[in-house]
Amino acid sequence: MRAFKLSVISDEVSQDLKLVAKFAKRFNLEAVELRTVWNSPPQKLLDRLSDIRRILKEYDLKVCAIASPFFKADIDSEKEYNEHIKILKNCIELAKSLDTNIIRGFTFWRKGRYEDYIDTILEKFAEPLEIIEKEGVILAIENEPATFVTNGRYLADFLKRVNSKYVKAVWDPGNDIWDPYNEVPYPDGYNYVREYIVHVHVKDGLRKGASGKPEPCPIGEGDVDYRGQIKALIRDGYSGYISLETHWRPTAKLSEELLVKPGGAEFSEMGEAASEICIKNLIKIIEEVSAK
Repeated sequence: MRAFKLSVISDEVSQDLKLVAKFAKRFNLEAVELRTVWNSPPQKLLDRLSDIRRILKEYDLKVCAIASPFFKADIDSEKEYNEHIKILKNCIELAKSLDTNIIRGFTFWRKGRYEDYIDTILEKFAEPLEIIEKEGVILAIENEPATFVTNGRYLADFLKRVNSKYVKAVWDPGNDIWDPYNEVPYPDGYNYVREYIVHVHVKDGLRKGASGKPEPCPIGEGDVDYRGQIKALIRDGYSGYISLETHWRPTAKLSEELLVKPGGAEFSEMGEAASEICIKNLIKIIEEVSAK
């Protein structure tokens, strides 16, 4: 019996939160994860709190996490660093106002080897650590190939070095398809991070698509062993949320820039149709695995 719950990242369906909520209820999802809504990133949603709360109440939904862009930034830019500290503070306020304690974060745009930058990364995390520990929220770091922590192995190493109960992992096996070091998502990447996971994103991709490069595809049709991954999450008693992060569109490819910096109307176009295919595939995999 699975202990985890299901969610969807808002802009993978629509920029209209009401349409997202209707989608979530249609597939018996228990929550939504807020990224861009009404073409605004989460750090700029504080003035729409009443609208968000009204829609969530109407559809009996929770917010499972804030998908912030925190530290998708240039590690050498003091200006961007200061901007992202403000982003973190705003996202914490949003999270607390919506009864979630998970804010997603990253480890700066990758511009060299993780090993060469880890000391600087840790220095840059000193102030955010003070903030989240004071606020009592969790900063969940995602493995993101465009950042220094590209995969499960580096994510586990980073979390061991930080050594804080307030810094955990967002595990995204689909992101490993784009990992420059070709980590196998499951079981390899998962086994590195399993003890740190507080939240899970799911997307799928082909390591070698038609272009010869990694390309998104529907859940269950790519190179991530989602049957093995879901089975492992059930076996290990994972009780957090799995959020669908579709990242694939049926009629047109998303640009590389939108895949790395998702959000806004262009990103959400055809999102509902794509997400419907993916959530159905995901639910089918869960049902098949759970029946065995």
